[in-house]
Amino acid sequence: MTSKPRIAITIGDAAGIGPEVTLKAINDSAVAESAKITLVGDGTHLRTGASRFLQDSSSLEAARIEDLQNLPTSVSYGIDSAVTGKAAAENIVRAVDLWKEGQIDAIVTAPISKNAIRMAGLDFPGHTEFLAHLTDTKEFAMSFFAGQLRVALMSTHLPLTDAIRYVSREKVADLIRFCDREFGRLLRRRPNIAVAGINPHASEGGHFGTEEQEQIAPAVEECSAEGINVSGPHPADTVFVNALRGKFDAVIAMYHDQATIPVKTIAFDRAVNVTLGLPVIRTSVDHGTAYDIAGKGIASAENMAAAIELAVELAKARS
Repeated sequence: MTSKPRIAITIGDAAGIGPEVTLKAINDSAVAESAKITLVGDGTHLRTGASRFLQDSSSLEAARIEDLQNLPTSVSYGIDSAVTGKAAAENIVRAVDLWKEGQIDAIVTAPISKNAIRMAGLDFPGHTEFLAHLTDTKEFAMSFFAGQLRVALMSTHLPLTDAIRYVSREKVADLIRFCDREFGRLLRRRPNIAVAGINPHASEGGHFGTEEQEQIAPAVEECSAEGINVSGPHPADTVFVNALRGKFDAVIAMYHDQATIPVKTIAFDRAVNVTLGLPVIRTSVDHGTAYDIAGKGIASAENMAAAIELAVELAKARS
């Protein structure tokens, strides 16, 4: 890619910190100069936010605003509403349309409120499922990038007892094949994938559970025989450290917190959510709307800056 990547940033739920962290992130000259940035949302709300949260709003003037004019003049911070939920959804739809029209290379999303989205009449658990619907994507997965550590999740928001029952040979094998393809697309090379066990010490030969022997190991062996560079099951208390040290390109975690605890411990303010499987590159902050501090001007933009930087890096690699 000879020119700068074209990045669309959806500003998230206007009652949360999304617009604030977006404005602060692009106010960093290094971030602003790394890409051609389009902000997708209500222009008046963005300009009001710039005057409130920034000492110098020249960065906003340098960015292109895809002004949807979809918010009232005044928005109540920290409160879910159908109005802000509907606007947040419209921002996402327009960003996808921009990609379909060939106007952008990647989408970065600020946080939305799932409750506000439901209040607006949309039945999607979150960004990931909504984006999959808009792009007609059937196979997708949540992953987190934290520097050298890249983690894909076997399951996301399931109770732990259900997450354990969810693990099967077929599902693990399918996810290994999916990660081989999708991490390969992002990294532009065949990835070295590690699969985490689900029990202490990966069950230590069946002493602490049977999932590894009955479900995970057979899936790993099956995929390895197909030529995929995969190993495991590895003890979860060491596999992430080894990945961080460069031994593996990616780790498949068996359940939500197994993935997010190491990611957030090593990179709480810099971890980035990446949706694997979408035809468009999508990165996102790894935090929510933070209603408790919304509108106060104290939100950190470090995570949003990291999400933009990774989108730029992945867009360059894909080109």
